[in-house]
Amino acid sequence: MDEQDWLAERFEENRGHLRAVAYRMLGSLSEADDAVQESWLRLSRSDTDGVENLGGFLTTVVARVCLDMLRSRRSRREEPLDAHLPEAAGTGTGGTEPEDEALLADSVGPALLVVLDMLAPAERLAFVLHDMFAVPFDQIAPIVGRSPAATRQLASRARRRVHGAATVPGADLAHQRRVVDAFLAASRHGDFDALVALLDPDVVLRADSAAVQAGASTEIHGASAVATTFAGRARAARPALVNGSAGAVWAPGGRPRVVFDFTMSDGKIVAIELFADPERLRQLDLAVLDD
Repeated sequence: MDEQDWLAERFEENRGHLRAVAYRMLGSLSEADDAVQESWLRLSRSDTDGVENLGGFLTTVVARVCLDMLRSRRSRREEPLDAHLPEAAGTGTGGTEPEDEALLADSVGPALLVVLDMLAPAERLAFVLHDMFAVPFDQIAPIVGRSPAATRQLASRARRRVHGAATVPGADLAHQRRVVDAFLAASRHGDFDALVALLDPDVVLRADSAAVQAGASTEIHGASAVATTFAGRARAARPALVNGSAGAVWAPGGRPRVVFDFTMSDGKIVAIELFADPERLRQLDLAVLDD
């Protein structure tokens, strides 16, 4: 067996771990697969003779790839995305068994991904590698170009934001309803400034594959881009309870076709999920409210 074949075997042994790291870094199975593939290309071009811990080396490589991807994503965060971005967890086409994708998706809930998306790339990397994969700070530091002490501070800041979002009680239902009503009114009247005022600066809009087929973008980041998407629209959407929380639904003829699921923090909308898949809609607890 030559060295390249040996490397390929060792890489395949670590593929599952690398994909798990990449998914937690990027929040998309397709992008995680892209990162893993790029990691293999970099490995195949590297001199690994002096590498004692190939698994640790590969974790570093995939982390660098993910950091580059996060920084690139952040640089275009305020721009509406016309092209479809990679699909969310559970709809990937990377050749992995659906059961494996489901397990990976379940291991990182949507709420956590929303919070992780709000972190700076270096903060996200430090938090994910240290808190989720127990990588020491002295190994993370060279990846983010900081000292170990500064890297520890990055992870600490990220940890406070993640834990704070997990422990702060959600807005009461009446307040949620007021926010959703204001959002729908601003959308219908094309009031861009009012929409921006209701949205967190780093708000994320995501759509499932059925909503994308109906014309929605897979993923949009930033208050300006999300406000642009909704300004002058949602005219037929009605307020609703979605699994007990304030949301909205488009239900022509009384049949739910698209559900708007809102996530809020500190009185701002931090995420909007559009669901149009019929099977998913049947699983939701929906109650249409009076306008």
